[in-house]
Amino acid sequence: MVSLSPPVCDFGRPALYFELPGVDGRRHSLASARGPQGLLVMFICNHCPYVKAVIHRIVRDTRELAVLGIGSIAIMSNDPGDYPEDSWDNMVAISRELAFPFPYVLDGSQAVAKAYGAVCTPDFFGYNARLELQYRGRLDESRKEAAPESVRRDLFEAMRQVALTGIGPAQQTAGIGCSIKWSAA
Repeated sequence: MVSLSPPVCDFGRPALYFELPGVDGRRHSLASARGPQGLLVMFICNHCPYVKAVIHRIVRDTRELAVLGIGSIAIMSNDPGDYPEDSWDNMVAISRELAFPFPYVLDGSQAVAKAYGAVCTPDFFGYNARLELQYRGRLDESRKEAAPESVRRDLFEAMRQVALTGIGPAQQTAGIGCSIKWSAA
């Protein structure tokens, strides 16, 4: 496992089109996932210890962001060949078990992850209502273990600001996670 941090936010970069199959049997796109105040695009997977440490917080925060008009979508771009825990069946299972309040979709070709410049799981891209990038930072202080409940909710607070003002915070702390498992082909 290689731990990586994504680059800092490239403010204003437009969200890129995608349409991917979801574990719910439907296809999901940029347009179907967005909310009236913005969109949170998350690159996650099932096996990553960084994601496992915060998945319940991701579910909590996306539920609360939906109330503020921020839509969310989680994209799994890893090659499951070497990581069976990231298989389609396991994506379906975890989504149901944790009652994901967002579409969980498969980027089987890895084209969406490459286009977005995703480097790790989790990797968060927060967009305003005009689908301009306003946040590319961490969820909170968690690493491979969940931070105490009392820590600042960086992602939630940033996206709440985006929902209210259309602009993300100038100061953002990069996240950290497992490298995306790129296909050899």
